Amino acid sequence: MTANFDLTGRLALVTGSSRGLGWAIARGLAGAGASVLLHGRDTVLLAERVKELPGAAGSLAFDVTDTGATRDAFARIEAEHGRLDILVNNAGVIPRKPLLETTDDDWASVIDSNLSAYFRMSREAARLMVPAKRGRIIMVSSILGLIARPGVPGYVTAKAGLHGMTRALAVELAPHGITVNALSPGFFPTDATDVLHKNPDFNAMVVRRAPMGRWGNPPELEGPAVFLASDASSYMTGHVLVVDGGTTAAL
Repeated sequence: MTANFDLTGRLALVTGSSRGLGWAIARGLAGAGASVLLHGRDTVLLAERVKELPGAAGSLAFDVTDTGATRDAFARIEAEHGRLDILVNNAGVIPRKPLLETTDDDWASVIDSNLSAYFRMSREAARLMVPAKRGRIIMVSSILGLIARPGVPGYVTAKAGLHGMTRALAVELAPHGITVNALSPGFFPTDATDVLHKNPDFNAMVVRRAPMGRWGNPPELEGPAVFLASDASSYMTGHVLVVDGGTTAAL
């Protein structure tokens, strides 16, 4: 049975993997045997991470909102590796600003980073996966795609849209042997949530709200990511897998 979780010989690209949940997911995939391409925009940090990750296949530094740079990155993957087996769309932003202070540019930036970029990345990955008749695309979403909090209207909208995109791409790519699923984490301490984690009131709210009584630990996302990337989930597509300590299950 454990062989179903083995990713030996598979090439994965994890966006936003120089830190936070992306780094945890990259470590999980590498631990299961995958060769992992790390991604970010800080070339110095990426170089350090490549050295830290056994099984790293290298790194790619580009802005996922840049269509040209995205195409160039996948052209490089094809030229250097000839394939891509797993794509984890994780990079994104979460600016916090009330509705009445959110400008059109603010809105467009969040939707582009957290939704449109995921579409472009998935499309370019599919160009490599369709001829191979196999592949795994994993969207890193959020429980804010299922429920909402004030102050992040664009983020909530993008993540809800991402669940729709997951289903849309799943049904289109299934005949080609490609599965498309989403991970929907609850509250995990990362660079992006550091200000919230350190806020006593917000921290207490998360602890009180989650039946498990705590925040998640980034390594706890490794197993679910490996599951979705592996043959263990071969008959599962179009699904949103919630990893939130029971937060969205509780009233």
